[in-house]
Amino acid sequence: MDDLSQEELLRYSRHLVMPEVTLDGQRALKRARVLCVGTGGLGSPLALYLAAAGIGRLGLVEFDTVDASNIQRQVLYATGDIGRPKLEAARERLAGLNPHVDIVPHALRLSADNVMALLADYDIVVDGSDNFPTRYLVNDAAALAGKPLVHASVFRFEGQLSVFDARRGPCLRCLFPEPPPAALVPSCAEGGVMGMLPGIIGSMQALEVVKLVLGRGKPLIGRLLLFDGLGGEWRSLTVDKDPHCALCGPGASIDRPIAYTPDCAGAEAPAQVSAEEVAARLAADGSLQLVDVREPQEYAIAHIPGSVLIPLGELEGRLAELDPARPCILTCHRGGRSLRAHALLRLAGYRDLQVLAGGVEAWARRVDPSMPRY
Repeated sequence: MDDLSQEELLRYSRHLVMPEVTLDGQRALKRARVLCVGTGGLGSPLALYLAAAGIGRLGLVEFDTVDASNIQRQVLYATGDIGRPKLEAARERLAGLNPHVDIVPHALRLSADNVMALLADYDIVVDGSDNFPTRYLVNDAAALAGKPLVHASVFRFEGQLSVFDARRGPCLRCLFPEPPPAALVPSCAEGGVMGMLPGIIGSMQALEVVKLVLGRGKPLIGRLLLFDGLGGEWRSLTVDKDPHCALCGPGASIDRPIAYTPDCAGAEAPAQVSAEEVAARLAADGSLQLVDVREPQEYAIAHIPGSVLIPLGELEGRLAELDPARPCILTCHRGGRSLRAHALLRLAGYRDLQVLAGGVEAWARRVDPSMPRY
């Protein structure tokens, strides 16, 4: 596997002349086995640059399909890929970029039952996911397997990056022992992300992988790199290994990956109602309160007639605007914020509560196709 063909020597010639790489380094890249969890905003530039660099085996974990809202930042895909499985489109694109790379698709949702077996076939793990349950699952598995994890996340104009290797430094739990409550952390779908941010941070992830493979430079082990796109500033924070870490400390109590629920809290699931049922109830029941907990700029794009806008961040301070004696249905873009609003209102004593399954996105698909989607 170490041998490089004449075509590969030409392809990687700009690497080969670098004293930090040389022929031996390129051979190491060809031997490397890297698992990329997620092929979305971060996974797109990450996979593209790792394939272009000549990583020998590139595993891709994904189960989603390409949506029109992905194209703004997920540069692995083109408009013609909308509706296709991401793995299918990604494998086709990467094979066209570099036919010398073994692209291994893993069409599955990671779980506590399958993650350890999956990581066993790879040397380095890269987290391109967009949710805390997956991040902690991958972190736990990588630490338990003794493998480095290149971690990153992005939000709006900001990004962060680190390398967690429990053998030589901290793990994610040394920095954040438990995932935060979902109510405190809006997703990129809810808060947005500028398309270039995952491009910048995902490319940096690819660079960290190459540094680890080559054994060159100073990997971001024990450091958290923060990027402020609006301010054009980078900051580096030191992250120490926590001697009391439940995963990688001397008295560790975690001996297997933990599967957190999407809300990271295990709360009782609220009652959900379909878009069609909401439409029927709005037409027949004048006492129904339909509360939209998105932001004003989202409400301006599209909203359900008769709904009242109270952004999630303002809900606790505007409870007086709701009547606890009347039935209330909560809606947002796709359902995530509605679930957090439901938990807040339950704590405030509201009982006749339901959540519009799928939010205004479901309404646009199934009740009013003329409604703008975003």
